[in-house]
Amino acid sequence: MLALTLVASPALAGPDGAAIYADLCASCHAETRLGAQGPALIPESLGRLKGDKLTAVIADGRAMTQMPAFAGTLDPEGIAAVAEFISTPLPETPVWGETEILATRSLREDYIPAEAPVFTADPMNVTLVVETGDSHISVLDGDTFDVLDRFETPFAVHGGPKFSSDGRYVFVMSRDGWVQKYDIWSLHEVGRVRAGLNSRNIAMSSDGKYLAVANYLPNTLTILNAADLTVARVFEVTGRKGEPSRVSAVYQAPERGTFVLALKDVPEIWEVAFTGDGGPYSEGFVHNNENGMEEAVGVEKGLFARRRIDVSAPLDDFFFSPDYRELIGANREGETGVVVNLDVGREIASLPLPGMPHLGSGISWERNGHRVVAIPHLNEPRISIIDMEDWSLVKVIETSGPGFFLRSHDGTPYLWADVFTGEHKGEMHIIDKQSLEVVKVLKPEPGKTVAHTEFTRDGKYALVSIWEMDGAVIIYDAATFTELKRLPMVKPSGKYNVWNKITFEDGTSH
Repeated sequence: MLALTLVASPALAGPDGAAIYADLCASCHAETRLGAQGPALIPESLGRLKGDKLTAVIADGRAMTQMPAFAGTLDPEGIAAVAEFISTPLPETPVWGETEILATRSLREDYIPAEAPVFTADPMNVTLVVETGDSHISVLDGDTFDVLDRFETPFAVHGGPKFSSDGRYVFVMSRDGWVQKYDIWSLHEVGRVRAGLNSRNIAMSSDGKYLAVANYLPNTLTILNAADLTVARVFEVTGRKGEPSRVSAVYQAPERGTFVLALKDVPEIWEVAFTGDGGPYSEGFVHNNENGMEEAVGVEKGLFARRRIDVSAPLDDFFFSPDYRELIGANREGETGVVVNLDVGREIASLPLPGMPHLGSGISWERNGHRVVAIPHLNEPRISIIDMEDWSLVKVIETSGPGFFLRSHDGTPYLWADVFTGEHKGEMHIIDKQSLEVVKVLKPEPGKTVAHTEFTRDGKYALVSIWEMDGAVIIYDAATFTELKRLPMVKPSGKYNVWNKITFEDGTSH
């Protein structure tokens, strides 16, 4: 009400951006502007979002996020005032380095590691359900769907949890940078540490030693020792010319022994080695960067050696080929995707991917002797199918609305695609992976957000979220699409099966 009064009253000199922020924005972005459920709103984290682009986001919201449109609440002067306020630097620039991170580290004194799972369920078929409504995770038996445990997480979990290679431990990250370690065998939290102030996602090294945390604030990549949550390395992320950049995402590339970073504000991709024989990586031209190829004088070599790959524009999101030699990248502003060969370190193809492709939800499989990838579009009711050999567009599958997640499994002939927004929100398209035809549209809860499918270890059952405060996880027979049961949950979002994640199952995100 305060914000509306300020905007509407002609007697005032002008709307107060700070008051509008406190009234309408602080609940998601924190009173400090350092981020909570939403990202930090200070110049260091806004990056390229300035001027008309910034006011447009405030007025129109942001597709497929919880950022609402305020054009119906604020007039242009009010929108401009809050944009100016969040573009103003804080009195002191936040510092969050190794000292500050370690000061937050805490290990649970009541944690005793079990010698074997304390439950009788198959530990490889355990599925975690993130319940964002009250900051908890439910641990499900993947055969009976009994809840083995329900533990509290940090506020606003963001990005998928990551498992150790043996499936015993899971690491959970929150939007405000907290990383939590949980022992699935013991059904007990191990500890937690705050690796950043505003973070995007995490990635686990294939040897289980290191956890990488992508940060928007500060502009860093934090690498933790997975065993005890101490700091292994903090990278200040800057481009070749010294310009700082947020890290949009970090991924594990197990075949390469590296973490791969998407940089938000500079046209570069980074690789950071998590093995002792990483590199050598040169800042200049290199003919071939395959491990062991000594074709240039290495600038960096060994554990945490860093490599830069120049690209035509900053990339927000990646999808990888199964051997991690190539990636598809895209950004929110572009109408195309690019294919980057990581061995030679350059773009080799471009792809027509309008409508804000969500590469992080892409999945691939074998079709007619070719590997294809399916990519949803956040702003358009379609799914693009691309041949990963010649990068040609195989087909565009039309759906009833824009979707967010695609999921499948080697044990099913079908792809499950949700509709996340629009008048058909809540519909789930079942698509044959060979014919590429929609065979059925499920409508489990009309008008409510129904999204994100995960399969059990054998692909026999599909788990789908009713993404509402009074929500549920629906268990489907994946062959007949018959609903078997509903598990009441508090705004369940993502679901993560241990086996599918640690084996890099084709139908799941990595």
